[in-house]
Amino acid sequence: MLPEEIRNLTGMSFGTTVFQVEKETVRRFADAVGDMNPLYHDADYAGNSEYGGIIAPPGYISSQWFWGDTGPADGEGEENISGLGDIFTVLSNAGYRQAIDSSIEYEFYHPVRVGDTVTAVSRVRDIVERGKDDERAVFLFIETEYSGQDGAQVAVCRVTTTHR
Repeated sequence: MLPEEIRNLTGMSFGTTVFQVEKETVRRFADAVGDMNPLYHDADYAGNSEYGGIIAPPGYISSQWFWGDTGPADGEGEENISGLGDIFTVLSNAGYRQAIDSSIEYEFYHPVRVGDTVTAVSRVRDIVERGKDDERAVFLFIETEYSGQDGAQVAVCRVTTTHR
């Protein structure tokens, strides 16, 4: 059975990141993943497209999570923890010291453009323990919702990590 301090993490928000989509970081990300789509590189081409300007490749928004200013979520009445590292510390202190990324999935609703401001809010969706005795593992399910400056949701990312 999971210790109470781990069970209490479920539903907690652990960070809000706000970042600006910038032309240079879009170009560097597209180059890094080897995607030469002119929508990510060519202002004239992208300006004449249905998007009206350079857009970011889909995975770009999650890379920004690591580059932006991250702090505790500021929703009224929400319980917050200060970051993903704190969650891993709680799990490690409970004996779950090894971690591995198990899965990641995205739902993209519409692209973000250079000049957009994106807000990412991350939350512990669930924590599940499985196994017997010495073979126990904890599965941590994290969900990040991304929205644009107009408040419209642009994407959702779901990450699962396994801790033993």
